[in-house]
Amino acid sequence: MSRKGCLSIFYLLFFLNIANLHAQTVQKEKQSLISILKILEARYNISFSYVDNAIKDKEGTLPDSDLMLEEALELLKIGTQLDFELLDQRFVAIKKNVERKTDSFITQRLEEVILSNYLTTGITKLNDGSITIKPETFGILPGLIEPDVLQTIQALPGILSTDETVSNINVRGGTHDQNLLLWDGIKMYQSGHFFGLISAFNPYTTKRIHVYKNGTSAKYGDGISSVIDMQLPDEIDNEFKAGLGFNLINADGFAKIPLSNKTELQLSSRRSVTDLILTPTYNQYFKRIFQDSDLTNENRNSISQNERFYFYDVNVKLLYDITKKDRIRIHFLNVNNQLNYDEQSTVNDRNEAFNSKLSQQNLATGITYTRDWSESLSTTSQMYVSNYDLDATNYDITNNQRLIQENEVYDGAAKLDVNYAPNHQLKINGGYQFTEVGISNLEDINNPAFRSYIKEVIRSHAVYAKTGLLSSNAKTNLKLGARLNYIQKFDMLFAEPRLSFSQRFLNDFRMEILGEFKSQTTTQIIDLQNDFLGIEKRRWILSNNKDIPVLKSKQASVGVHYNKNKLLISAETYIKKVNGITTRSQGFQNQYQFVNSMGSYEIKGIDFLLNKQFSDIVSAWVSYAYSINNYTFDALNNGETFPNNADIKHVVDFAGTFTHNHFKFAMGLNWHSGKPTTLPNPNDDTDNNEITYSKPNSSNLKDYLRADCSATYRFNVSEGSHATIGASVWNIFNKKNILNTYYSLVDEKITKIENQSLGITPNVSLRVHF
Repeated sequence: MSRKGCLSIFYLLFFLNIANLHAQTVQKEKQSLISILKILEARYNISFSYVDNAIKDKEGTLPDSDLMLEEALELLKIGTQLDFELLDQRFVAIKKNVERKTDSFITQRLEEVILSNYLTTGITKLNDGSITIKPETFGILPGLIEPDVLQTIQALPGILSTDETVSNINVRGGTHDQNLLLWDGIKMYQSGHFFGLISAFNPYTTKRIHVYKNGTSAKYGDGISSVIDMQLPDEIDNEFKAGLGFNLINADGFAKIPLSNKTELQLSSRRSVTDLILTPTYNQYFKRIFQDSDLTNENRNSISQNERFYFYDVNVKLLYDITKKDRIRIHFLNVNNQLNYDEQSTVNDRNEAFNSKLSQQNLATGITYTRDWSESLSTTSQMYVSNYDLDATNYDITNNQRLIQENEVYDGAAKLDVNYAPNHQLKINGGYQFTEVGISNLEDINNPAFRSYIKEVIRSHAVYAKTGLLSSNAKTNLKLGARLNYIQKFDMLFAEPRLSFSQRFLNDFRMEILGEFKSQTTTQIIDLQNDFLGIEKRRWILSNNKDIPVLKSKQASVGVHYNKNKLLISAETYIKKVNGITTRSQGFQNQYQFVNSMGSYEIKGIDFLLNKQFSDIVSAWVSYAYSINNYTFDALNNGETFPNNADIKHVVDFAGTFTHNHFKFAMGLNWHSGKPTTLPNPNDDTDNNEITYSKPNSSNLKDYLRADCSATYRFNVSEGSHATIGASVWNIFNKKNILNTYYSLVDEKITKIENQSLGITPNVSLRVHF
């Protein structure tokens, strides 16, 4: 579809709905809140809990009878300035709203809810196509006893990791570097601990996470496959909260400390215990992540020993309300992984020993200033710096060689965001963003002497605007936006329209149309599979507008959702085209491993979900995703398309949760068809010291199958404090799944190397909240 065609559809939908929205804006007479509550209790079979003084003399407008409960509560919230918290499907707590009215600009609103308790409690689907996750109210998912952010989103249709790591999340066929990760508005370049097995972001200090697969707001740049926007608490409520916890991998603690009526300090820290104690969980993680790396390979006459591995993260946020209208927030985050090991060998009857090491760090800091000019107008400005550094020193004793590699990213940005909402039906958002990204790559070898240092810098400017229109009965929701980008270095100017349209019909059905154009200038590549000790092989680079183009994507999707009596049936079909990829960014391990070529990929697919909640005790769901994902490289395979490395055609997830009082249990099954692979030609002659391959990605690995379970129990420790114990088992049946296969020549013979999944992996946890 051409850009002109997309814009024509956007404008047509816009003008068709203006009339509809205007016609539905009919004012109703107000009545006492108490009388409204009694009507709603009978209508929805719920019960409100409140303090009499909180609703005394309050008035409101009775919501339409065809509204969902969540939509009705949001309309009351807007009209009464009270907070209606849906505790479960039966009880609603009413309390004074401590959040400012302007918070509706920053956070998703209940008026946009399609379904709360989506899959499990704490996950909500919104009618703009996004998903919101609240770790504080998170229920339970199979294999997880804690709300790991990047593990949780893999339960959503269309999102998976082909190698089980959170540093390689594939959203609708895209690579991980095509996901935009934001921590309190700051772009992050490192997503995992334990080199990808654990999320690098502490869930206990994260208030909500917004996940967008399509139809993202115009304020978001980058992230041509998805946006994962993590937000910390942003309001001062003068309540002290703290918690401590540990599991078989790490220990952590957090605290939210009021310093005064206008100041609050939020801090948390997490550290691995793997360098202090060896656990079954650590042993499985170690075996999984370090397989086929320099630490474990036995292809040299040397011995690796004295491994020392640990990780930690620290985050701090200072909240200061200067006045009732002016607020400052200061952010700091440090994420770190460290690996050291000794390599010993006997050379010419002499014992040699050297220390190889790998470190990975993302340091981020920023300051945000928000000003409420009036009840309907606010501005937010932010400045931040995000610095990522991957550093490795690798010794090859046998060949008397030392290799130093470093990949560093500097990302500095300044943003101004303006929000105007004259009423709850019309919201206008616009702003400006300046970004400077510098990326350097160093490679230094002592024998033979060689040194390469390359640094690239890109400065970009962007202006954006978005209009949100909501009908008075919340049935129609239209968001139209556009982002105009200018890349100074390449003198490139291009527009990115965005669309999110949702229409409720026949009371229980909702149609959804999403579309977007997006671009990004950063990408990750693999030069050699043993770079950075073979553990963190990917390195960040910048587009040069030559052999590394600016990535551009176009995506459109149409979905239909049915929701009634706690039954959700959802189907969404989509098409996405991405231009500007390179072979170096795709991780080929076949005939294209050392080829540098530019191309594209196109994916077409459908995501289906059936989710049923039985009372408040049992929730069960099955999801199915089907897609066809193909590469096109004009210079490769005679210009013919061939399967994408992430072309997983069939994905099925089946799971259920059971909740009773303070006990929670979850069990699930994950299956997907095998990942594409390239086999050596059976008639290969290795006399030329090369492997002759069959057609690229013309075969597939065996199907992937994994079953997980988890359970938690909460109990009171004392007045004002409680504790939660949990246990989980990943891969209950210890299925030996092959995640990747490639081939190499050893003594002129073709050798097959297989990377296996995590085996059976138990974990236990204990958390105490004050």
